Amino acid sequence: MTPAGSLLVATDLHKAYGLTPALAGADFSIHPGEVVAVMGPSGSGKSTLLHCLAGIVRPDSGTVRYAGRALTEMPDAERSALRRGTFGFVFQFGQLVPELTCVENVALPLRLSGVKRRKAEEQAAEWLDTLEVADTARKRPGEVSGGQGQRVAVARALVTEPRVIFADEPTGALDSLNGERVMRLLTDAARATGAAVVLVTHDARVAAYSDREVVVRDGQARDMAGAGI
Repeated sequence: MTPAGSLLVATDLHKAYGLTPALAGADFSIHPGEVVAVMGPSGSGKSTLLHCLAGIVRPDSGTVRYAGRALTEMPDAERSALRRGTFGFVFQFGQLVPELTCVENVALPLRLSGVKRRKAEEQAAEWLDTLEVADTARKRPGEVSGGQGQRVAVARALVTEPRVIFADEPTGALDSLNGERVMRLLTDAARATGAAVVLVTHDARVAAYSDREVVVRDGQARDMAGAGI
């Protein structure tokens, strides 16, 4: 049964890489504006779950639905369009384009969607200010600290005003102080815009910023709130 009001729902997901199972009947759901931490030991399938939810990887079986529409049945072009605008992404090492300035990096998703450069960079600059890194705008990623670079990456994820943000170990490369700052800014901004956040982490301090925790173990997901997934 699909939980009432869910924005993104996965049902009975199976995914294997060769003979190695990554997901074995995983279920998941998230509501608009909710932050859900996906936790589990290394190799448990939590990153595979995120990739299936985001439409990056197709599960071998099972369904993923966003706003009632089956991602698993969409053509590649339609799923790519979702990832450009409706979904936002933050990865462990930021994955900023080194040749672009920070404001150009943040503006990139808008530019790829056809927004004119000036308008895209104006919106990007506003998000850099919100994430407390306005002074990095004309610097390149190699000229800023790790904590600043990750906040630039969060700004890039938010600039399209996505409905869902996928954050895969977003503080994994940061010290505890910068990690806490990134999480505070990410979750505050997401809640202010009503975006849902799927947060993959192994760090209990990071998971503490979530509304609910889901533990992935042996390819299955268990909602720690005890209310079912």
